[in-house]
Amino acid sequence: MIEIQPIRKPLDATIAVPGSKSYTNRALLVAAMAHGVSTLTGALFSDDTRYMSASLRKLGVKIDADEKRARFDVRGNGGNIPVSSADLYIGNSGTTSRSLTAYVSLGHGKFVIDGDEPMRRERPISDLLDALRQIGVSARSQFENGHLPVIVEADGLEGGKTRLDISKSSQFLTALLLIAPYAKNGMEIEVVGNRELPYIAITLAVMAAFGVKVINEDYKYFRIEGGQPYQPRDYNIEPDASNASYFFAAAAITGGSVTVQRLHLDSIQGDVQFLRILKQMGCQVTTSDVGITVTGPSQLKGIDVDMRTISDTALTLAAIAPFADSKVTIRNIEHTRWQETDRIHAMVTELRKLGVPVVEHRDGLEISPASITPTEIDTYQDHRVAMAFALVGLKTLGIRINDPECVSKTFPNYFEVLKQLYV
Repeated sequence: MIEIQPIRKPLDATIAVPGSKSYTNRALLVAAMAHGVSTLTGALFSDDTRYMSASLRKLGVKIDADEKRARFDVRGNGGNIPVSSADLYIGNSGTTSRSLTAYVSLGHGKFVIDGDEPMRRERPISDLLDALRQIGVSARSQFENGHLPVIVEADGLEGGKTRLDISKSSQFLTALLLIAPYAKNGMEIEVVGNRELPYIAITLAVMAAFGVKVINEDYKYFRIEGGQPYQPRDYNIEPDASNASYFFAAAAITGGSVTVQRLHLDSIQGDVQFLRILKQMGCQVTTSDVGITVTGPSQLKGIDVDMRTISDTALTLAAIAPFADSKVTIRNIEHTRWQETDRIHAMVTELRKLGVPVVEHRDGLEISPASITPTEIDTYQDHRVAMAFALVGLKTLGIRINDPECVSKTFPNYFEVLKQLYV
């Protein structure tokens, strides 16, 4: 448990946040499929990226990691998987589980992907398995419940046409796109369901950076020609916009200013758009060669917002919503019920413990202004619950975060960086 101390003066801080998880895990896998050595700089070192790199090593990829320099050197195998079997443990990393399930289909042999209990119980994967089976891959959930463990009995990837439902996660589409250049016949993917476009844009950007072309018809249909090997390269990873949101929100509720280094408004990370929400709530957003600066107002305004495409920051908004002058409504995030935890339920439960009036909907919630009741925040093994609700403690005495170590999933030194706001 950790208790957050309130900040007694307006902030004036400059913060560095680690590299993007989305970019790092995609780049690790793409570099593993290139033929030759790629160097990834500015990379994130966290539970998720360690599970990815450790699994790739078990699959025969040589990876040298230098955490102090935020650098991975990856010697790719040109799309080949030299081992004929592997048991891969991915912890609570959804990106890793979905991407590796698709990646091992390039091999020849039996591969098992398993993870922590939340992955076995709450994170679905059946839609990806169905899409893989349509193109000839033997892939199944061991207990036939649409969750991990997954067993893939691979004999190379022929490719072809498949139809994929991404209503529950765009990570399914990312997984197929990343391996598609190594399918013998290429791949055509018809997409159904709501689309989290920013995350797919990141996938396409990483693929393009390593030399692969994708035909994209309005994110509803994709065609990737086979025989397009990824080219090894040096690749720099930008800071994680989702993790930057907590520090921008800290400025919003304290009336001070926080600058996040090396992050820019033209980033294709969708969560940069959280800044648009803060502007509507009364914050000032400025840019410079250093990065992005948010300055909070004397009083935040309420807002009604669709957060489908930036749902990772919905928890950030929920945590600061009680300090607004009127109701905050968050809409269109039903898919977050199948993430690390049921995030809508988690937000509602913890806000009510804080004494905040909340109305829960199937796809969102309404949060009214309130005086905060000191309490212990349960984190549900969800890094974003811990990081978001820690913000409440910047304004109110007596906020304690249970299991703060869960932030190691994407931001291991989060609470150390948070302390920099007090300097």
